[in-house]
Amino acid sequence: MNALSTSCSPKVRRRGSVRRPRAASHLPPPTQETHEAALYAIRTFLKGRTTYDSFPVSYRLIVLDSKLEVRKALQCVVSAPLWNSEQSKFAGMFTVSDIIHLIQYYYQFSSYDTAAADVETFRLESLRDIEKSLGVATPPLLRDYPSASLYDASRLLIQTHARRVPLLDNDTETGHEVIVSILTQYRLLKFVSINCSKEISQLHMPLRKLGIGTYVQDSDPENPFYPIATATMSTPVFDVVHMFSARGISAVPIIDEEGIVVNLYETVDVITLVRLGVYQSLDLTISEALNQRSPDFPGVVICTASDSLSTLMQLIKKRRVHRLVVVEGEKGRLLGIITLSDVLRYIIGEPVIGESVASTPIDEEKVGAMP
Repeated sequence: MNALSTSCSPKVRRRGSVRRPRAASHLPPPTQETHEAALYAIRTFLKGRTTYDSFPVSYRLIVLDSKLEVRKALQCVVSAPLWNSEQSKFAGMFTVSDIIHLIQYYYQFSSYDTAAADVETFRLESLRDIEKSLGVATPPLLRDYPSASLYDASRLLIQTHARRVPLLDNDTETGHEVIVSILTQYRLLKFVSINCSKEISQLHMPLRKLGIGTYVQDSDPENPFYPIATATMSTPVFDVVHMFSARGISAVPIIDEEGIVVNLYETVDVITLVRLGVYQSLDLTISEALNQRSPDFPGVVICTASDSLSTLMQLIKKRRVHRLVVVEGEKGRLLGIITLSDVLRYIIGEPVIGESVASTPIDEEKVGAMP
């Protein structure tokens, strides 16, 4: 597992300087006031930047035709915008949550023998029908313009509990919609960490004190880790798939009998099983399923409740992080979960009273938290 820390560059031996050493800095230590000022400065910065500004210098965008079979779609992506070629317009997003719902649907309403064939021949355009059958809230058809401010785009992500928002524009010659890019929570937070380094350094207060994340509460004697969903190495995969769908989460901490975090099982791990055809036997245990995991799995990123928001943002700047498991004690007992949604919500701030809020689907990033 990887701890939340900022790695230092190797020391380089240099010639001794002939200059006199500078006097020690007498700048005052960070305070609550400097912390709040840094947040205000970051929000002001985002209000003055458009989503175009966050685009990388070079990137690729894969768009899937809504008539494409799910099996073929999964060969190249786990998330992508959908396009209705008959009407030449944007048709929504294809995400890992759709696959979770699809598998759950066929194992509830189809026979075991035909489920595999049904899943593989299913077309992307019918995904919304699956959600209706399961009673899952249909996600709103989110979109924004590249000229929108990053602050407004952040608000949209927070209000709808979405992990990503497609950016659409209109072709000046044809007037048709054009999918320009996808703005994700990770890209937005990395943009902040790169361009607001001075302000980030002032976000010194502990994560738990700031209320960032979901933490274990001693209110349920039957579940010592309430409200966080957990599993063990012997838990059947389908039980975890049900947690993903019922709770709208994307990962579950794997713990031992003492509550020590030993691994993390994610929705993308289920996608791996689908690609390999192993999902036909979802009664296999988590331990068995992890043997099928992709070798490029980055590992479980852990932190403590006393780590600062500044340290977390510096980590986001250096590597792709989607969630952190909060642990306590030397052995690493489960204490909480922090997602990018939690971080973005804190940095942007809560919605202002009277501010319009779009219809809210299940949060597809929240890890283990009860609705």
